[in-house]
Amino acid sequence: MAEPSVWTFFYGSFINLEVLEAQGLVPERHEVARLSGFDIRIRPLANLVRAERHCVYGILATATHGQLGRLYDYARDGLGGTYLPEAVLAETLAGTLRPALCYIDPSPEPAPATGDYVDRIVGPARDFGFPAWYIERLERFR
Repeated sequence: MAEPSVWTFFYGSFINLEVLEAQGLVPERHEVARLSGFDIRIRPLANLVRAERHCVYGILATATHGQLGRLYDYARDGLGGTYLPEAVLAETLAGTLRPALCYIDPSPEPAPATGDYVDRIVGPARDFGFPAWYIERLERFR
């Protein structure tokens, strides 16, 4: 029996499908979505902070718990971020609300982001058609 998939909201370099694929995760389904009540920070890795007046753009994608475990083990061991799952309610561009997991680092160590890392987020953000104001927001983390 195949392991069931869950919807997950990705917002940083994990919106880059090539980055996901390099870690063995090829979502069967994905779509652009936004998450209200949060803002993005890239210091040096992307992370979310609660912010009532903001929203974050990303993708909703399907993944198994095993795939997510391996992906976030890589985030911890390879990138240095300890991300923990939270339940969120994301909104697709069609206006559909979808419950999903979202991984957030509760205590990141702040440091400047590298341009290469920001590129791995901005490129897919443009390709997915994120709003211009949001892409400008991401660019400011260089």
